[in-house]
Amino acid sequence: MQVVLGLGIFAATLIGIFARPARLSEAHAALLGALAMLLTGIVSPETAAAALYHEWNVYLFFLGLVVTTALAERAGVFTMLARAAAIWANGSSRRLYLMLFLIGALVTAFLSNDATALLLTPVVATLVIQLRLSPVPYLFATTFIADTASFLLPVSNPINVLLLGERIDLPTFFRFLLAPALFAILANYIIFAWWFRQDLRMVYDLARLPVLDSRRQQTARLTLSGLAVLALVEVTAAWYHLPLGPVAVLGACALALLAWRIGQLDWKSLVRGISWSLFGFLTGMVIVVRGLTELGLTERFGTWLLALGTGSTLRAILVTAFGTALGANLINNVPMALVMRAALETSAPATLPQEALRYAALLGADLGPNVTTVGSLATILWVLLLRRYGITVSVRQYILLGFLLVPLLLAAGLLAIWLQL
Repeated sequence: MQVVLGLGIFAATLIGIFARPARLSEAHAALLGALAMLLTGIVSPETAAAALYHEWNVYLFFLGLVVTTALAERAGVFTMLARAAAIWANGSSRRLYLMLFLIGALVTAFLSNDATALLLTPVVATLVIQLRLSPVPYLFATTFIADTASFLLPVSNPINVLLLGERIDLPTFFRFLLAPALFAILANYIIFAWWFRQDLRMVYDLARLPVLDSRRQQTARLTLSGLAVLALVEVTAAWYHLPLGPVAVLGACALALLAWRIGQLDWKSLVRGISWSLFGFLTGMVIVVRGLTELGLTERFGTWLLALGTGSTLRAILVTAFGTALGANLINNVPMALVMRAALETSAPATLPQEALRYAALLGADLGPNVTTVGSLATILWVLLLRRYGITVSVRQYILLGFLLVPLLLAAGLLAIWLQL
C-alpha cells in the first residue's frame, strides 16, 4: 500500500510541477510532495534531515551560482557581450549567430546553463529585435547551447555537482567529457546554421545598436574580469578535488565586494533578483526521491534498467544514458538525476565500471532535456520568457530539432566514454 501511495505522491508532484494548477509554482509543488512523504510516514523527519544535509555542497553551489549570475546581470555583462558580438559581426547575421553561439558556450561553461537560458535569452531577444532580425534562430541557440555546453566543466551545470558528488576529479571529468562536449558544441552549431540558413542571410544596420553608457561599460568589464578569476579558481578547486560549493559562495562574496567597492551594489535589488524558489524546488525533490528510495523503488528501477544492458559494458552505458535522457524529458532532469544517482548507488553491479555509468547518466541528464521544452526548468522558463516578447516557440519544431540533434550527440559522447575504459 505504501508503494502505491509513494508512487502516487511522486506522480502528483510531477503533475503539479508541469501543469501548475491554480498557478502553483514548481517549488510549491515539490515542497507539497515532500510534505506528503513526511505526513504519510514514508520518510521520517530524521531521514529527511539527513538527506538534505547530504546535499550541503549542492546547496552552497546553487547559492554561489545564483548570486554570481545576479551580480553579472546587474553589472551589464551579458548586454556588453551581446553588443560586442553585434559590432564584431559588422552587419552579418551569420557571423553574429556564430558569436552568440560562442558567448552562450562560454557563459554556460563558467556560469552554468541556467545563466545562459534565463539571463542571456532576454539580452539576445532585445538585441535581435532592435536589429530587426528573425529572432527564432538566435533564441533557439540560447537554450540548446545551454544544455549542449553544460558538461564542459563541473560548474557548467548544477546537475554535474548533484550527480558526481562533493569532490569531482577534474582530470577524470575531462577524460570522459571534454571531447564529447567540444564535438557537441560544433555539431550543434553546424546543424542549426544549416537548418536556419535562410534566416541567417539577413544583414543589419549597426546604427540601430543603442549607445552603452561608459560607466556601465567599465562596471561590466570589471565584473567580467572578476568572473574570469572566479572561473580559474573553480577549475583549480576541481583539479585539487575540493568541494565546489564553498568555492562558489566565496567567489560570489568576492564579486559582491567588488560591486560594493565600485558603488554598484544594491542589496535589495540583488536579493530580489535571486531565484530563491530553486532551493525550495531542490529541497522538495530531494525528499520526494528519498521517499522512493525508502520504498526500494529506485533500487528496483536501477536493477531493471541495468538488466537491459546486461551482456556488455557498452550496452550498459548506452542504456544508462538513453534511459536518463528519456526520463529527463518525461519527469524533468533534476528528479531524474536524483533517481539515477540513487539507482546507481544501490543497483549497479560491481562487474560494471561505476565511474563510466555515472558519467553516462550525467551525459543523459545534461543533453537529454534538449528533446522537449519540459525537460528542464531552465527550458520551461525560457519558453515563458519568450512570451514576454510576443514570441511563440513551435513545440513541433523544437522537438524535431531535438530528435535531429540529441541522439547523435548522445551516441557520439557515449562512444567516447566507452573508448576511455
